[in-house]
Amino acid sequence: MKILVIGGVAAGTKTAAKLKREDPTAEVTILNKGEDISYAGCGLPYYVGGVIADRSALIVNTPAKFEKLTGVAVKCGVEAVALDRAAKTVTAKNLSDGSESVYSYDKLVLAVGASPVAPPIEGVNLKNVFFLRTPEDAVALRQAAESGEVRRAVVVGGGYIGLEAAENLASRDIRTTVLEMAPQILPGFDQEMAAWAEDRLADQDIMVFTNERVTAITGEEKVEKVLCENRKMKADLVVLSTGIRPNTKWLMDSGLDMVKGTLLTDLHGQTNDPAIWAVGDCAMVHNLITGAPAWSPMGSTANIAGRSAAVNLAGGESEYLGVLGTAVCKLPGLNAGRTGMSVAQAAAAGIDAESVVCVLDDKAHYYPGSGEFIIKLVAAREDQRLLGIQVLGKGAVDKMVDIAVTAITMKARLADLANMDMAYAPPFSTAIHPFVAAVQILLNKLSGKLVSMGPADFQAGKAEGYRILDVGMAPAVTGAPYLDFTALPAGLEGIGKDEKLLLVCAKGKRAYLTQNRLRALGYANTVVLEGGTTVNGTELVK
Repeated sequence: MKILVIGGVAAGTKTAAKLKREDPTAEVTILNKGEDISYAGCGLPYYVGGVIADRSALIVNTPAKFEKLTGVAVKCGVEAVALDRAAKTVTAKNLSDGSESVYSYDKLVLAVGASPVAPPIEGVNLKNVFFLRTPEDAVALRQAAESGEVRRAVVVGGGYIGLEAAENLASRDIRTTVLEMAPQILPGFDQEMAAWAEDRLADQDIMVFTNERVTAITGEEKVEKVLCENRKMKADLVVLSTGIRPNTKWLMDSGLDMVKGTLLTDLHGQTNDPAIWAVGDCAMVHNLITGAPAWSPMGSTANIAGRSAAVNLAGGESEYLGVLGTAVCKLPGLNAGRTGMSVAQAAAAGIDAESVVCVLDDKAHYYPGSGEFIIKLVAAREDQRLLGIQVLGKGAVDKMVDIAVTAITMKARLADLANMDMAYAPPFSTAIHPFVAAVQILLNKLSGKLVSMGPADFQAGKAEGYRILDVGMAPAVTGAPYLDFTALPAGLEGIGKDEKLLLVCAKGKRAYLTQNRLRALGYANTVVLEGGTTVNGTELVK
């Protein structure tokens, strides 16, 4: 069996290597446009910041080493330019001399990846304007950052790579600003969670401007200014992180099914041509919750999809059931992770969902280095299936996200998760694990034991008509009357039992305890502000 793989890096090399393990007799050849067959694309921002010291650490395998390890034939500097499905051939151009060769196949794997999208504006070709997609990009960006000539940097794009680039540039004492065209950074997070992260970045001197479209980059010989619809800012360096586009233009007339240039595949990784598979950033997979096609240009997805496709190519059976949009990002003093559906995504999918925002300790509060998680948990209202989680904090947000991935994959309901026997010791967690605690809080909300309002609803003005009561350990809310529930009398002077009361503390827990006490005294219209002043701030009274 002759199998031709177009593209390397993550998806192509994973498919080829696994295929040779599954069927050592298969004749497997990789055609790769670049000279680096396998590199750590997700590590590029950390090379820029010097966390990864040497470029060589980014190179997972050289072509020669990969050939020896796997038995796969590798041809680099070769670009596929035409596909003849009827003849089962691919025409490729040798980039060193322009000559063309024709390669035949029994089965074809398209792992051609994606390339950065340059915004259609003036100045993208100026000196010190960079993308961050390849090791060469990272080397050039690091050299500029280390030149001593860069004091101000602008990162265009507030996705994960853009934010990681911003963190690593700022770590070099470069004043860094992030410009995002969308209403928020951190795609896939709900707006109030992203806004909290933006505030934390500002605390670390990384300013974020959302709803900000860049219109031009200007300068004489190199970048000097970035022009936006609402502002101008000086810049010595610009990183463009404005998205990627699948490298499938050469396949547009091939008859392969695509959506916006991304190849459609089934659960086996197979296209509408039974001899052709597609994996990695050029291919669609599926959303695990809805089953709909989903684009997941992540190194994790590329590796998993490639491995699964290889099993099928070799005659086995492997279904890649889908992705959840799982992501994790390291920011200055803050980690951000998410998986599954946000409230907005659930609504778009026609799912009636409930959510809760809570602030919980990430480990025993008395243990040195302990911190807090800001958690948003989302579940289907009808059957209480867990749908998603978003977590912000300086601790192990990836652990919280991975628990949720497991639960969503197994279609777990909140009740299935409420009493899990999680690992506990003070350096690692709390006695009731923060994930379990968040589940219990959401169960309380769904049952009516907790009546609360999320930060998004509060920011949208849904607390209008409510009187704010500060019920924290000590007075903290500017302009609000203070109430200590542990000293609560039989009645509250000057407050009617039918009055609408919004209870605010630091995190939400003490407000919940106050709500219980007030209910027992006949105060029926109390609402807890989720996340308290930690998420919503202290200046809440207008």
